[in-house]
Amino acid sequence: MIRLENLTKHYGPAHDPLIAVDNVSLDLPTGEICVLLGPSGCGKTTTMKMINRLIQPTSGKVFINGKDTSTIDPIKLRRTIGYVIQQIGLFPNKTVEENICVVPDLLGWDRRKSRARAKELLELVGLQPDLFLKRYPKELSGGQQQRVGVLRALAADPPVMLMDEPFGAIDPINREAIQEEFLKMQREIRKTIIFVSHDLDEAVKMADKIAIFRSGRLEQYAAPDELLARPANSFIEDFLGSDRALKRLRLVSVRDAMETGFITVRSSDSVEHALERMRSSRSAAVFVLNADGAPQSLLSEQVAELRSGTVGDHAEPVKSAVPTTGDLRQAVSIMFAHDMPLLPCVDEGGRMAGVMSYRSIVHYLAHGAKA
Repeated sequence: MIRLENLTKHYGPAHDPLIAVDNVSLDLPTGEICVLLGPSGCGKTTTMKMINRLIQPTSGKVFINGKDTSTIDPIKLRRTIGYVIQQIGLFPNKTVEENICVVPDLLGWDRRKSRARAKELLELVGLQPDLFLKRYPKELSGGQQQRVGVLRALAADPPVMLMDEPFGAIDPINREAIQEEFLKMQREIRKTIIFVSHDLDEAVKMADKIAIFRSGRLEQYAAPDELLARPANSFIEDFLGSDRALKRLRLVSVRDAMETGFITVRSSDSVEHALERMRSSRSAAVFVLNADGAPQSLLSEQVAELRSGTVGDHAEPVKSAVPTTGDLRQAVSIMFAHDMPLLPCVDEGGRMAGVMSYRSIVHYLAHGAKA
């Protein structure tokens, strides 16, 4: 959908130019988010602004859906590309409805169609149209203003969106909520998005692809997990930080990393029987499930080797579980919080579907497969 071909921007005299963007090429498929990252002054915002020709390239090409953007009138081009900035830029003298409808009105949309679009978009981000359509920007919180800024960029249903640190000015709690809302919305609308950020955690969370720049050059362009697992050079390693393995936890689902070969017994079974099953299957524990298949208690091999009687006499209650729809960051947080080296994983109905261990997590991060 978006293709950059040897995109370059120089400032100053030809004999001694300042190179802001140096021969950048990348392809972003339809419906994906690419986050541009890098130190201040690395060329990421300049690159983004060349896509809608707010900055004219010195050389190179930008293609959107196969069409060379240099052949399109810049004003017409910008009206077909959504644009969101950190400062939001809502018109203070216009209502929320009027702000959202700015581009549809410029494009000559029927008024009823554009106003229906505004209502539909507000509902998409959980803002009640009856309460918000007629409000002015000064009557909104910062987070609400940011939502309206995003909706304004979406109003004319553009295939492409450019977002320049859109959530950077919002406090961490609201930023997390807006990011989640935006990703939920993106799963429905599937826009192709170039997103400038300075926040690596935000990039890992939001991106299908990450492009890291240095001094105008594109150093690495990859999916977040690929980037974190295999940085291309020492600059990328330093930029990602020594905790990049922890950042990967967000990218791996519980369902992918959990072990499914767990052992279950009844609470009335003997400890000797449970221990025999653990040893034969090389499992570290057995689980007792309730009538609905939910994990109720567990008996570890370490405890079983020192006890006799029934499993029910010595099994410990399961303190918590993680949904299979969660990620490894959530799983590790629960394991640390409750001192649970073995964590049951449950499906949407609460039934046990697998077990997570520190070993299975390390193995998955190292090899990309279940232990």
